[in-house]
Amino acid sequence: MFVIVDDREIVKTGYASSFSREGVASTGLRPDEFEEWVVGAGKRDLQAVEAILIGDCTRREVFPRMIRERCHVPVIALNDSPSLELTLDLFAAGVDDVVRKPVHVREIMARVGAIRRRKEARADYKDVGEMRVHLDGRDPEVKGAPLPLPRRERRILEYLVMNQAKRVTKSQIFNAIYGLFDDEVEEDVVESHISKLRKKLRHRLGYDPIDSKRYLGYCLTVN
Repeated sequence: MFVIVDDREIVKTGYASSFSREGVASTGLRPDEFEEWVVGAGKRDLQAVEAILIGDCTRREVFPRMIRERCHVPVIALNDSPSLELTLDLFAAGVDDVVRKPVHVREIMARVGAIRRRKEARADYKDVGEMRVHLDGRDPEVKGAPLPLPRRERRILEYLVMNQAKRVTKSQIFNAIYGLFDDEVEEDVVESHISKLRKKLRHRLGYDPIDSKRYLGYCLTVN
C-alpha cells in the first residue's frame, strides 16, 4: 500500500485513482491525520506499507524522521516546483528521493523498487523453486514460461515471496493488497484470490506451493 500525504484533496484523490488503475492499494492522508497514524500504527499495519509519498504540506520536513523511527519504507517527496534549495532541504531531512510533478505512478513504483534494491542489494526478481517472481509488476515465470496473472493475484504472489521466510495472515495480505483504510471490500476476498492463484500454480507446477494453516496464515513452500 502507498500512503500519500498532502494538504490538497485533489492531489490525494488523483494519485489514489491512478494507483487503483494499476491495481495498487493506496490511501491519502492530511498531515495531521498522517502524524497521528504513523505514531500510533501497529507493526502489522506498518508492514503493509510499500512507500510513503510526501506532497505539499505542513511539517513535511519532520515526517522522514518520524517515519524512520517506526519503519524503513521508502520515502519520496513530490515537488511542485524546480527549486534546488527545496530539493536539497528535502534530502537533508531524510527522504530517499525527490520527484517533480507531474509524475506517473508507474515511475513512482519503479523508483520505489530501485530504492528497495539499493537498500537490500537484491535483484528485481526472486527465484522460488521453479518460479521466478518479478518484483517490478511483470508476470511471474514458471518453468521458464510466463504465467499471466490478474493484478491482485500477482501482487499476492509477490507479497508471499517478499515474506517467504514467515507465515502471513489473511489480514496482512488484505492490508498490503487493498490498503488499511478500504472499508468497501471484505477480507474474505483474499481467500478467493488465493484459491484461484493456487489452482493456476498447481496446474503449472504439478503441486500446490502455497501452504495454509487455519488461524496461522499462508506461506510459500518449495517441493
